[in-house]
Amino acid sequence: MESDKFKDIRAKLNKTQKEMAQLLGVSIKAIHSYEQGWRKIPHHVERQLLFLFSRLLLSTGKLNDKCWDILKCPEKRQKKCPAFEFKSGELCWFINGTKCSGEAQNSWEDKMEECANCRVFKSFFEP
Repeated sequence: MESDKFKDIRAKLNKTQKEMAQLLGVSIKAIHSYEQGWRKIPHHVERQLLFLFSRLLLSTGKLNDKCWDILKCPEKRQKKCPAFEFKSGELCWFINGTKCSGEAQNSWEDKMEECANCRVFKSFFEP
């Protein structure tokens, strides 16, 4: 995640740097460093930030669609996918082991790389 995206999501959550630090379990200095681009945003921080933002989007009705409906996933793939198994199609990006491209990703970084190009993820998190 880029620093400007982090800053933008924090603003949309209407949180100060101090409040964001408390929510993410990091220091205020870390938040400042992420937003200035001085420090790479760790995967666990990125994941938590996106999760918090998704809850805001859910409350606005933006996350009503399920990924398997949007992508028209074949039933065979749905049955092997943890997002479908746990009925969490609005959280497909959050759940490791999803089968969006037919294979599970090996890491959070690989998953986010795939999700960044996915129209489901983009429809949830981009204007």
